[in-house]
Amino acid sequence: MKLNQATEKFKPAPEDFIDCFLLIYICALTQKIEMTFPDLNSARLRLRSIIPADQEAIFNGLSNPDVVKYYGISFRNYEDTNVQMLWYKRMEHDRTGKWWAICLQGTTELIGTAGIYNIEKNHRKGELGYWLLPGYWHKGYISEAVKLIIDFSFNSLNLHRIEATVETENIASIKTLLKLGFHLEGTQRESEWKANRWIDLHQFALLHEI
Repeated sequence: MKLNQATEKFKPAPEDFIDCFLLIYICALTQKIEMTFPDLNSARLRLRSIIPADQEAIFNGLSNPDVVKYYGISFRNYEDTNVQMLWYKRMEHDRTGKWWAICLQGTTELIGTAGIYNIEKNHRKGELGYWLLPGYWHKGYISEAVKLIIDFSFNSLNLHRIEATVETENIASIKTLLKLGFHLEGTQRESEWKANRWIDLHQFALLHEI
């Protein structure tokens, strides 16, 4: 009888489960808020937060045929880039990723962007993306910027896996990823419709190997 009384006494009530779920939710929110995205610096580059004043430079980049030839999005007019600016802002607000403006050290002018996005904290992975204005190509800036993001993602965000999806014809980007240690895991054949034809996509990934 005493055992039954004890069992009955300590049987969780429905409100106890509610309190437990609330505690888990609060902890999740706390972890989410603690994910911060500072400026990143190398010898030649500074990666800073994207600000409203960058919209014109972003439009110049994402309307440039050479930039968007192998990029997933493009814009025909300045107003359309409002969607892109909102995407940057919402991503950072939701703590699902961060897109930085790439600048030369000592300047604030945006010459490209790069970021880690679609972060899945449960699986400790995210996706990598980047673009650079043509006047700054062939100088190693993308590799330098991406190295900063990789280091930050592995050591500060505690990610285990970084993924990158690249059009199979984008030879320059493929060479960059291979140089940085990414491995080609497979090819999605005729995965997207672009410029009136099907395109194939390579799937690359880099693991944090301690």
